[in-house]
Amino acid sequence: MQKIALFITLFLLTLSAGAQPPAGAGGRMPMGMSGHLYGKVVDPDGKPVSYASVIVLQNRMDSATKKMKEKLVKGALTKGNGEFSLDDIPARGPLKLRITATGYKTYEQAVSFPPFDKDLGNLKLTVSTTQLQGVTVTSTKPVMQMDVDKKVFNVEKNIVSAGGTALDVMKNVPSVNVDIDGNVTLRNSSPQLYIDGRPTTLTLEQIPADAIENVEVITNPSAKYDASGGSAGILNIVLKKNRKTGYNGNLRAGVDKRGAVNGGADFNVRQGKLNISASAMGNQMKGRTNGTTERSNFADTPPTFINQLNSNRTDGGFVFGKLGVDWFATNRTTLSIAGIKVHGDMNPGETIDINTDTLGKASPIHTFSQRNSNMKNSFNANGLVLGMKHLFPKEGEEWTADFNYFGGKSNNNSNYRTDRYGTGSEIIGNDLQKILGGGSMSFMTLQTDYVKPISGKLKLETGLRASIRTTKSVFDNYTFDHEKNDYVLQPAASNNYKNNDNVYAAYVSVSNTIKNFGYKVGVRAESSDYSGDMLNTGQHFKNNYPVSLFPSIFLSQKLKHEQELQVSVTRRINRPNFFQLIPFTDSTDKLNITKGNPGLIPEFTQAAELSYLKTFKGNNTFLATVYYRHTNNLITRYLSKEINPVHNDEMLVNTYINANSSYSAGAELTAMNSITKWWSLSSNVNIYNSKINTDNVSQSQDALWSWFGKISNTFKLPSSFEVQLSGLYQSKTNLPINDNKGRMDGPPMQQSQNASQGYIASFYGVDAAIKKSFLKNNAASVTLSINDIFRSRRSDQYSQSAYFTQYYSRLRDPQMIRLNFAYRFGKIDATLFKRKNMGAGMQGMQEVIQ
Repeated sequence: MQKIALFITLFLLTLSAGAQPPAGAGGRMPMGMSGHLYGKVVDPDGKPVSYASVIVLQNRMDSATKKMKEKLVKGALTKGNGEFSLDDIPARGPLKLRITATGYKTYEQAVSFPPFDKDLGNLKLTVSTTQLQGVTVTSTKPVMQMDVDKKVFNVEKNIVSAGGTALDVMKNVPSVNVDIDGNVTLRNSSPQLYIDGRPTTLTLEQIPADAIENVEVITNPSAKYDASGGSAGILNIVLKKNRKTGYNGNLRAGVDKRGAVNGGADFNVRQGKLNISASAMGNQMKGRTNGTTERSNFADTPPTFINQLNSNRTDGGFVFGKLGVDWFATNRTTLSIAGIKVHGDMNPGETIDINTDTLGKASPIHTFSQRNSNMKNSFNANGLVLGMKHLFPKEGEEWTADFNYFGGKSNNNSNYRTDRYGTGSEIIGNDLQKILGGGSMSFMTLQTDYVKPISGKLKLETGLRASIRTTKSVFDNYTFDHEKNDYVLQPAASNNYKNNDNVYAAYVSVSNTIKNFGYKVGVRAESSDYSGDMLNTGQHFKNNYPVSLFPSIFLSQKLKHEQELQVSVTRRINRPNFFQLIPFTDSTDKLNITKGNPGLIPEFTQAAELSYLKTFKGNNTFLATVYYRHTNNLITRYLSKEINPVHNDEMLVNTYINANSSYSAGAELTAMNSITKWWSLSSNVNIYNSKINTDNVSQSQDALWSWFGKISNTFKLPSSFEVQLSGLYQSKTNLPINDNKGRMDGPPMQQSQNASQGYIASFYGVDAAIKKSFLKNNAASVTLSINDIFRSRRSDQYSQSAYFTQYYSRLRDPQMIRLNFAYRFGKIDATLFKRKNMGAGMQGMQEVIQ
């Protein structure tokens, strides 16, 4: 309680300090910002007006007369269909749009930014003029933005994660926790992972940090989003995509303390109707992990105590490539195509020293063995995205259609050798095992969405979606027969499996704003089917889930003094995944034998949130949320005794069951503060209580109060130096449900034995980085970062059952140091692509304003 009180005190002090605006804060438009205006000129009957003169003017000081005078900023002639498009318009100061055409009166209107990509709609050449209300913009993108159903965190300036992967990025995103194995939890549950708004089979370790623009945290998704994912919500990673006119890009290279290198390049070119972007990145990995396991087995005869010392290494790397093309067919219709390629080779290795002692009154017996494993894993993944977006003349009306495919293959060849030692150092026997495995996964989605403003701010949204997932796995388990002097396939411990999982959905939602009150009410309908086949045994499994409805309600009320209240209530589903359903026993690790359960049914979650948002001067924000989640038929791990299919003896198996229910309730505080013009601070605290009710099968998990906190400081120093210092603390908490999404190389090993009884011990971690920018316009930079400075981000877990108690501890890549170099380049070049000469038209525009 003292730690909680201290953390909250610091949190409130920083909030209070951040309530004061930083020096120089205000609504000024920064130099160099530019915008894009487009629209269509029509006559009073709605027919297009071609070759009309469209110019943008700005009041500027005339050097000769020393008086303010309208100066031409940009101009163009409308096309045959009446459309016009004006790029690279300075977004600073008041601007005026003027349209002239023979036979029509001059049309004028004021324009302002943001948004920086502005559709002016259909402009009728009539006598009246339309004034748009001025909008104030800020000089930099805010670190956090609030939407009705999500929080958006800008991570472009997160220098601690430079040269790393998306895992390093997530360590500094509020509300998100990353454990030592790379498992991500959101409020102590596993979220769905999206890339650019679409589900993905990539893991966070396969996404470079430098490719990410922002992370959207959706804790309580609306009816628009996929209802699957259970209670944890969605993490949507938005990749960088540049659409500046001309060309631009950047180059990166780095190395860590073990000599692992990383590098990448991005290039973007846009002119006229085309925007082309390309990215290529590579990361080498040299990971090291050390740990211990202490386990008392009560079910053995006689009881035994096992002490394991683990030493793991992972050498390898991966490359990531992306190529995208956008074609602006008209001012309002954009067609897009993008491809993604990922390839990786990993060579994990592990050495386990195993000491076993018998317990009881009889003379204890001590044995020692050593298990060495060497693996070669490779994966290849490909993605294709096709998209169409059409904007209608009426502001806010749009139609999108998307096709998304992502698929990949993996190979996993593993060799295990267990040497048994006598009383001395001599080897008295050994067991040899090898596994030849692999898998493939393909995931295809078809989706269309339509948004229709009805009247005022009343808006209708609707859409359709179909997702089709196919998974295959081959897992051949061989043991060495010393008499035959050869490896022998163990059919009972091998599998050849495939499954299909299809989900079909439709949604509709209505939103409106009435003065300071807003609402968004929707419902989503989903049906799904699942089929699986054990090809080596002929077993077939099938489930059809009927249509289920998932309503969502979002209410918001704006208060005085930049305050807002939000309430949301939703219903969601979590369907059992491939690895939870597969009825195959993985016994490669004797202490962590796993098996799926094809009889699992989906779990349903009801969630409610109440949020309070306060915006202070200088873009300082404070967000407080209380939440409650209740899940029925919770899918959780369960420990049981079964017969070993290889040796025909008893063994303990981690499988999955549907428990009665679970709940989680808590309060979360998030603040984004600009303390001074050189110091910005983000902080996050989550205090929660959770419990799993397994009365239907065993003793229930004890309810436990826990808390989690993050702080990230950024300091802008003289001479273009920047320093970032961040830290986190996780108190003792219940074991989360780890559903092992995204793997293709066969059933994974479970380190935590049973989620119904156990906990994770408290831990903390501190990261730091310093960045120096140089050259013209700070085009180049060097960043030095260190993660887990105090070697304190250790994973300590305790689990128990009627058969054993176990303590498990591991430390992964502490005090990792990285040095990275980056260089950006670019040029605004209007002649990059050939285009029609508009010189005569521009000359006529000059004459208009004389």
